[in-house]
Amino acid sequence: MNGASRAGDVTWESVFGHEEPYPEQADGIDAAIDLADDGGFLVVEGACGTGKTMLALTAGIDRVRDPDSSYERVVVLTSVKQQLRQFEEDLRTINANLPEEWSPVSGLTLVGKADVCPYSREGVAGIDTETVYDRCEGLRERTRNLVGDGGDTTPGALASAAREAQTGLADSGSADGPDYLETAGEPTPYLPGTADFEGVEYCPFYATFLEDAPEDGDPIEAVPFDVTDRGHIDTEELVGLSAGHGTCPHSVMGAVLPHVEVVLGNYYHAFDPQTVGSFTGAVVDDSTFVVCDEAHMLEPRVRELVSDGVGDATLRDAEQELTRVIQPVEFEQSGKGAADGDAGSADADLVQGELEAADVTLRELKRTREFVADLREEIDRRVRAHLDRTNPDWRAEPQALDDEELPLRDPEEPGRDDLTAWAEDAGYDEGAWLRAEAVGAVVARILDEAEDEDVRRAAPAAGRTLAHWIRADHTAFFREIELERTWDETEPSGSWRRAYNARLGLHNCVPGEAIADTLGSFGGGVLMSATIEPMDVFRAVTGLDALAADGRPVGERTYGLSFPEGNRASFAVDAPKFTHENRGSRGESNPTRRAHVDAVCDVAASPGNVLVGMPNYAEAAWMAEALSARLDRPVLLDESSDDDATEALKAEFFGGDHKVLVTSLRGTLTEGVDYRGDRLAAAVVCGVPIIDTSSPRTPAVKTAYDRRFGGDGPGGRSGFETALTVPAVRKARQAIGRVIRGPEEVGIRALVDARYARESWDSVRGYLPPDEREEFDPVSPDMLGFGVERFWSSVATDG
Repeated sequence: MNGASRAGDVTWESVFGHEEPYPEQADGIDAAIDLADDGGFLVVEGACGTGKTMLALTAGIDRVRDPDSSYERVVVLTSVKQQLRQFEEDLRTINANLPEEWSPVSGLTLVGKADVCPYSREGVAGIDTETVYDRCEGLRERTRNLVGDGGDTTPGALASAAREAQTGLADSGSADGPDYLETAGEPTPYLPGTADFEGVEYCPFYATFLEDAPEDGDPIEAVPFDVTDRGHIDTEELVGLSAGHGTCPHSVMGAVLPHVEVVLGNYYHAFDPQTVGSFTGAVVDDSTFVVCDEAHMLEPRVRELVSDGVGDATLRDAEQELTRVIQPVEFEQSGKGAADGDAGSADADLVQGELEAADVTLRELKRTREFVADLREEIDRRVRAHLDRTNPDWRAEPQALDDEELPLRDPEEPGRDDLTAWAEDAGYDEGAWLRAEAVGAVVARILDEAEDEDVRRAAPAAGRTLAHWIRADHTAFFREIELERTWDETEPSGSWRRAYNARLGLHNCVPGEAIADTLGSFGGGVLMSATIEPMDVFRAVTGLDALAADGRPVGERTYGLSFPEGNRASFAVDAPKFTHENRGSRGESNPTRRAHVDAVCDVAASPGNVLVGMPNYAEAAWMAEALSARLDRPVLLDESSDDDATEALKAEFFGGDHKVLVTSLRGTLTEGVDYRGDRLAAAVVCGVPIIDTSSPRTPAVKTAYDRRFGGDGPGGRSGFETALTVPAVRKARQAIGRVIRGPEEVGIRALVDARYARESWDSVRGYLPPDEREEFDPVSPDMLGFGVERFWSSVATDG
């Protein structure tokens, strides 16, 4: 893309942001470049301190800047916000150290509308993080209608009118002057609210973007700043430069996206079909070098993105939307005309015109409405039958109901689900499910034109899910009714809908095919994490083996900790297995629980902060209570909470006297959090954090993996190992990886559970990479305290 910025014979060392690479970095960069030139992928497991971020950026930018390469950009995908910041920092380091004759590497961080919309950021015009998407689409639609074919005005006139509103306010003699909306430290040309044209609300930021964009040309011409000379553009800079000019930051972000050399985003930007279809599709192609960071999360994250579902409330709203489209035609056909007070219904001529254009019949609309109504009745029948069977008194105390999952088939016996079978018996064939998608789309178009309100229509979402339901196979996808606790006083007393949200869930148990399809769209790249091993499992479940079979080469590199071994002690404590059967209830004291509390207390004698990871939040609460009774230092408990609460907890942990922080290994504090320097002296993991096996989804995933891979791979492992055990061990390894982050850091890493310490039928020791198995020497519980004391004494002596 910017080949003119470098000579053809310049090597990647000119891109690398530091004076000298680590040996592992040099090896990885060479391997990544060679593989990318052949359309392949490098999988890297690199311990903290390997410099994976700089490795991947250097290899990708080198390909982009090579005039003989077909790569035009690097797209970085990560699931952790802090890692996004690390890529921004490393890109700035690269730019600060480029040869003088080179232009800076251009970059952009992708975020959601709520992060860039001036109204949402400042909480004005009734727009916030909850409403921004619906309000934005509505404002944009009205703005386009005002200036489109047959519109009443032009984008320039709308933008000018909004700017002149400020002038008018100033001319009115107001002592305070005009009240400009400010965001990202910059004043905008507009009042702190949306604009109005002859009673029609519109967005002046979007109007300005439309005014600046060419009718037939590249939207980059509407961007009010030079992209190529700015280096990396983060969110605050993007918003300040755009909104300060009066144009829409989100539209500018979309216009800039195809023109920068490095794009930083999350997995949604490549693996979510709707996001790719509406926003990032231009960069998901073979001219892009992709970097998947935190790649151990690729499989579970993509599983969520390619699963599907539709709520009972959405089906209800879709049924109502269908009625509002059907009624005006029925009234006209009956000769009655639209009923008084039916302004919310569409006009009959509009409906008939749209149906004709979309090749959808009124009969199909009625049939779909009937199908949706009957589907809701069947959901109602099944939920009531389940509650009557399992909790006959549920109507008396609906507030006491727990979340539930109602499988629609045996999780371990793939086959047609009960709801599909019901539909067939009720006369709804495959066509009824499939046509719901086209029907939902046309209903939304009609209502968007007929009704002046900023809402996301339910019919398209319902239609897409119903069509997906009938298309998806019955081994890879598991179907169930999910009941989530809520409280809705508008529902009648005695109805389960007062206590529950119900959702038809369609879960993709084996997302490897979807991952491979997307990865195969890119030209090549790097997938990296500190916890990828075992490699054969990772390659199988992410579809990399399938890509390799299709001729896309896949290489592997594993780099262990390169920091001084004397700075760390690693223990695999042969304590009783912390399994559900062994530990019993949290209210009782037994040898297993006592042994794990004793082990944590031994490690908590360390001179510094200690992180304790438990299999779930409930066990974390139990451990925190037990430690508070034993230790003479503060014990903090991390509970499932929002980002603000988590940030406050981290600040408390890092500040002041030494503390113990207890959390779930499935939470946010054991991955991607920077415990650099003296923030952490030790990390303890109790048990193997295998996900809840009581959920019917778990055996469904296990069965799907057994059927997909069987005894032929990966490594002859069972579905339970591949789908559950390996991810659990990666979670544990992520937690202990928080301790040693640099060559000067010292600390203790402890895995407390016999499964880490010795071989057995359920041992997980074999899932640790060879270098970690060597370091994590088995130790008996009674010798752990001695080992901890000896380590800290040796460090003090060496110091």
